[in-house]
Amino acid sequence: MGLTATAAAGAPAAAPFAIELRGISKAFGPVQANRDIALAVPRGTIHGIVGENGAGKSTLMSILYGFYRPDAGTILIDGRAVAIRDSQAAIRAGIGMVFQHFKLVPNFTVLENVILGAEDGALLAPSLSRARSELRRLAAEYRLDVDPDAVVGDLSVGHQQRVEILKALHRHARVLILDEPTGVLTPAEADHLFRILRGLREQGTTVVLITHKLREIMEITDNVSVMRRGEMVATRPTAATTPESLAELMVGRKVLLRVDKAPARPGPPVLELSGLRMVDADGVERLRGIDLTVRAGEILGVAGVSGNGQTQLMEILGGYAEPGATVTGRAALKGAALPLAGADAAQRRRAGIGNIPEDRQAEGLVMDFAAWENMVFGHHRDPEYQSGPVMDHAAIRARTARLMAQFDVRPPLGDLAARNFSGGNQQKIVVAREIEENPALLLVGQPTRGVDIGAIEFIHRRLIELRDAGCAILLVSVELDEIMALSDRIAVMFDGRIMGERMPDAATAGELGLMMAGAAAS
Repeated sequence: MGLTATAAAGAPAAAPFAIELRGISKAFGPVQANRDIALAVPRGTIHGIVGENGAGKSTLMSILYGFYRPDAGTILIDGRAVAIRDSQAAIRAGIGMVFQHFKLVPNFTVLENVILGAEDGALLAPSLSRARSELRRLAAEYRLDVDPDAVVGDLSVGHQQRVEILKALHRHARVLILDEPTGVLTPAEADHLFRILRGLREQGTTVVLITHKLREIMEITDNVSVMRRGEMVATRPTAATTPESLAELMVGRKVLLRVDKAPARPGPPVLELSGLRMVDADGVERLRGIDLTVRAGEILGVAGVSGNGQTQLMEILGGYAEPGATVTGRAALKGAALPLAGADAAQRRRAGIGNIPEDRQAEGLVMDFAAWENMVFGHHRDPEYQSGPVMDHAAIRARTARLMAQFDVRPPLGDLAARNFSGGNQQKIVVAREIEENPALLLVGQPTRGVDIGAIEFIHRRLIELRDAGCAILLVSVELDEIMALSDRIAVMFDGRIMGERMPDAATAGELGLMMAGAAAS
């Protein structure tokens, strides 16, 4: 007969899943990125996908969006098998994707970005007019308030993300994939994004959320799937799991979700800043009289919304301030004057300053160079690695192998180009290089941005070990949880000023949030 008893009795068949993946596999040469993946996402739900860097999450979503073709397996959308050969096929199937690094043209308006590639005729005027009406409707329906005539390059990161979501909805996406959507957002922008996602769910849109932040998974998702080493290892209703169990599934072992540290034992001042001011090449004052002291054996955390002067502070101290900028004030390193103008990164390193920059790909690595080359940058002229004009490649490779083992860089292949490592392992290369030199002062910018839970635990532990060995650490992070967990003292920046300092055990997230918004000071 071929019918189940329920179906034979006339009950309606179960609604098909919005997305169903069966037996999806994908290899890149010898690397098996996805292996026999099965995934089913119910319609009108928010489904989280978590896993370590390199677990295969982004590869799987890139297959779903048509960037890659699977070696094996079937994709079903609303119960029907589809062949998604490119992103246009994915869009026709009702799938939209918002990438971690936005795909927008900065000097185009919101409206122009939304219709780009989706024009419905040779003449732009009718397309723009229809799109403007549609944007008004979508913005009102989903609370995605963005000025259609604003130039995208002038918008905040949070508003740019809304433009990406509007692009997908304008193309009639019924399934929306978001890859690490809060990695570049302030806490307030992330909260607004979650309100938008809940609104999308209420309207019947299915959302797939890729993130490494377990707190977000617990807050926003209905179900969560865990990937490890290219395989799907579990799917759970979010209400039936915990962050601890998800972390263990992701990593394959128990993970400490808090920073385990003894009280700091601060020593003498290592870095002293007085009246530090910086005016950029356009005449905009970015730093407005910064006074800070960082002592040996402590971590001073600088909290603040991105764009309030933290980047300029790190660049000046690291010796790569913006060309044409005017820097004034006084600085001292271990009691000796530290020049603020005309310094370069090599001078800073010779003075004993290490630097884990905010953007590892743009400032910490040369992406096309091998890991062994990246592992020695900034120290390649040290006598240990260079004699006259000749570099000792064997010594550098030996250093790389030792540090890869010590810092658990995966895969431990020194000849592999930096771009072929996952984000977390790229960060480990930078962290290993800087910590190895045992600096007097370590500048740390966004140490765990886009990094998975296992690598976060590892990096935090190494920073605490360095602190306990007597290093002075200046930490900048937009992750307030990270600032509160790692710091021995917290300074809050707003609009280029220090709003005040707090001790972590006496501060609340609410109080720090007000200071970050410029609403409180002391």
